[in-house]
Amino acid sequence: MSAQRRAVVIGAGFGGIALAVRLQSAGIATTLVEARDKPGGRAYVYEDQGFTFDAGPTVITDPSALEELFALSGRRLRDYVELLPVSPFYRLCWEDGSTFDYDNDQALLDRQIRERCPEDVAGYQRFLRYSRAVFEEGYLKLGTVPFLSFRSMAAAGPQLARLQAWRSVYAMVSRFIRHEQLRQVFSFHSLLVGGNPFATSSIYALIHALEREWGVWFPRGGTGALVRALVRLFQDLGGTLRLNAPVERIELREGRVCGVTLRGGERLEADRVASNADVVHTYERLLGHEPRGAAQARALKAKRFSMSLLVVHFGLRRRHPQLRHHMVCFGQRYRALIDQIFAGPLPQDFSLYLHSPCVTDPSLAPPDCGSHYVLAPVPHLGHAPVDWSEEGPRLRDRILEYLEARYIPNLRADLVTCRLFTPADFRDELGAHLGSAFSLEPVLTQSAWFRPHNRDAVIPNLYITGAGTHPGAGVPGVVGSAKATARLMLEDLT
Repeated sequence: MSAQRRAVVIGAGFGGIALAVRLQSAGIATTLVEARDKPGGRAYVYEDQGFTFDAGPTVITDPSALEELFALSGRRLRDYVELLPVSPFYRLCWEDGSTFDYDNDQALLDRQIRERCPEDVAGYQRFLRYSRAVFEEGYLKLGTVPFLSFRSMAAAGPQLARLQAWRSVYAMVSRFIRHEQLRQVFSFHSLLVGGNPFATSSIYALIHALEREWGVWFPRGGTGALVRALVRLFQDLGGTLRLNAPVERIELREGRVCGVTLRGGERLEADRVASNADVVHTYERLLGHEPRGAAQARALKAKRFSMSLLVVHFGLRRRHPQLRHHMVCFGQRYRALIDQIFAGPLPQDFSLYLHSPCVTDPSLAPPDCGSHYVLAPVPHLGHAPVDWSEEGPRLRDRILEYLEARYIPNLRADLVTCRLFTPADFRDELGAHLGSAFSLEPVLTQSAWFRPHNRDAVIPNLYITGAGTHPGAGVPGVVGSAKATARLMLEDLT
């Protein structure tokens, strides 16, 4: 193999691993470098007293994008990891005690919609048709196409205009759905990729059709098992994974990347480098010694970033059969709370996402026990510069008390282990600018061409993958970004 066909990918999150698999499958000798002691990035795994806790993404919605990574080399996803169906997709809960099981069963959906507002049964069908149209255009056609020129964005303009992309997700849902609870059911999805339903482009309504198309899945053994499967695939192909190997600098020679320097001084030569690290971190910390890095970091820091999260992982000594795998627990406020989450200050109330994976896979906890995590969306550090070493434990205790009162009786008495991850940890452990959990906020003016590009506009052999580039956050998004970035890297070889 030519010495000139060497790549370094910085960061072993889903985007970085998926890109490394694509490059290695194409015959490029690829080294994947990761600062932490395990791969996964936001999909890190914690183990404690027999409990397994996924740190980040837990909703797998496009198995075909993952299957494609294995098929590149004639392999099969199912030979590396088993994906289990999740049903219902989500249970949505309100403080008045009402619930909605969102699933792929049309009769079940119709019955629950009719109970709230009979007119919304037909309205939902119109919304579903709209969602499928934006899924076709925004995901299947444009989701893995790199937007490097404004002309490419303009070419998509007529379709985006026809789909009224300037409207927000909530505004579009409200055109079809009248009942307020149902509007929440069909608009909350943008929060899963860091978007405010009242500001995020209605294109993100495609998430609903994506879930209806392929279902919601969970890997046996947790999301970490999927990370391990992808890493094993990469290594089976001959790729090299370096853990505990934080990159200090991306090195340039005559305006081109020539390698990276690790902490401690080791140099890895490469004729192309891709970063799956946070985009601000990439330009400010890894390339800040160069004019391009400093200038791009300044430009990026002027943009809008998504909210952060407070995450509490906890293990209980008993199972709770009343729970479902994915639960969204709405608080008293919806729009007013979301406005505060995206603009600050830190709200005193909260809405929650509760993850109880033992409903689907009991192996993630000791016998008859349950592993869980609960997250509360909170403002990023720029909007709520609070001391999370003090505020974090206070908010954790209030959240656990709330869950015990409404959803998990005797929670605190049954608590075996508990772990906290705050916006400060997103900043310090993951290098996330302002502790943002999803990188740039996915508003229309920060999407597609307006997002940081998959290939740097000035340095011709520096590439970006992951949540900060096109198409954006979420597992399908970052895996799609890897496809777009790999396409550019392979085209640039010719």
